[in-house]
Formats: sequence, structure tokens, C-alpha cells
Amino acid sequence: MAPAQLGLFRALCIKGCGIGRAAEAGCCRAMSSAERPKRPLSAYFRFLRDNQPAFRQQNPELNSLELVKKLAGVWRELPASQKQVYEEARKTDWRKYEEQLAAYKAQLTPAQAAALKEERRKRLAKRRSFRIKRELTVLGKPKRPRSGFNIFVSENFQQSKGLSPTAKLKQLFETWQNLSSSQKQPYLQLAQDDKVRYQNEMKSWEAKMVELGREDLIRSREQRPKKKTDTAQEGSKASLRESLAKLKLKKSEE
Repeated sequence: MAPAQLGLFRALCIKGCGIGRAAEAGCCRAMSSAERPKRPLSAYFRFLRDNQPAFRQQNPELNSLELVKKLAGVWRELPASQKQVYEEARKTDWRKYEEQLAAYKAQLTPAQAAALKEERRKRLAKRRSFRIKRELTVLGKPKRPRSGFNIFVSENFQQSKGLSPTAKLKQLFETWQNLSSSQKQPYLQLAQDDKVRYQNEMKSWEAKMVELGREDLIRSREQRPKKKTDTAQEGSKASLRESLAKLKLKKSEE
């Protein structure tokens, strides 16, 4: 969409949604996000795109993951001169991308720019959270303990009534609410046992993380090694306290 067309579309959005920055941002946000230029592929991903169909035809027995691993091995062995062809194509597309991105940002209103910035922040936070969870899984972090209700649900979900998972959960929640204390007790005891299991496993896991130098992953700050006090900083603080004490003494003598 040309800049003039984008301006006309934005004006129509404002007219249709109502005057004001909030209305403009809400109405045109989808348009702005959709029109943003796409980042060009890296040299490696260009190689994958160009060669995957032929490799798949030559290796029909391989699944997608195995095929990508095979292509990655071929890329590693590829001469620098052949890799340079893909790198030059990336540079050319990158220059076009920068020009398109500058034109795109220039036609955004302040409200749209703010909305897109917030959208990007949330997207990056979601990616960061996913990476952290994946890393914790690889490092073998113990699973959190289950509640009595969670255990009750896992044992009774299949035979519970309901056409959908949501309906089943709702029915099980109502059943749980109507159970007597004695009926809930076995599940609560299992939950307590699971809590003890989690605490013991976490102690061992956190001790291992300290050994690996990953104190950032443990729960309690008290378990982290205390940082050494900066001697120079402590010396300056002591000198300041001494000067204040002398000043107070001088004033009292006056």
C-alpha cells in the first residue's frame, strides 16, 4: 500500500471509529502491524529455503527435523565462496528493508507508534518467558506440587460428565466443592506429600545450580553467595560518617 493510500485509509479509520488518538490507535493498529515490512532472511535461512524442496525429494524417509539437521550439515561444509552468494543477497534485501521500514515509520501517527512499541514489548517478553521455561526444563527443574483439587481432577477427569473439557472441569469443581472434609482428606494428603517432594527436589536442584554458577535461577536470595563489599566504597562511607560526627561535635561545643 502506497503512503498516500495509507494516509487515506487512516483518515477513513478515524472517521469511522470516532475522532481521537485512542480511536485511531484501536482502529488502525491491525493495519499498521500488517503493513510493517518483513525482515529479510539470513544467509543460512535462504540456503534452507532454496534447497529444502530438492533435499526432501532426495530423502523422502527423513522427517522435517532430520531434514533440517542434514541441511545444516551441508551448510557447514559449504565453501565460503558459495555462502557469500547468499550473504550478498541478504545485504541487498536488507538495504531495501531499511528503506521500506523508514517509509513505514514515517507514516505512523504517534498513537500507532506507541501501540506498536507496546505490542513489540509484549511479544519480546513472551519470547523471553518461553526461552526461560525451555531452559529450566533442559536443566531439570522439578515440577511444581499439585493441589488436592488438581489431583482429584487428574483421577476423575476421564469419567466425568461433560461434552467439552471446560464442561468437565466445571462439573468436577462443583463435585469437589460438595465433598466433605473426610472425602477431601486423601487428596489433600497426597498434595502435602507432593509438596514435600517438591521442596526436597528443589533444594537439590538449587544446590546444583549454585555449583553450575546459575544462582540467578534459585528462589531464595539468602542462598546466593554474598557479594564482596567494595573496600573503596566502604572507606568513603566511613570518612563521610567521621566528618559528620566531627561537625556535630563542633556545633555542640559552640
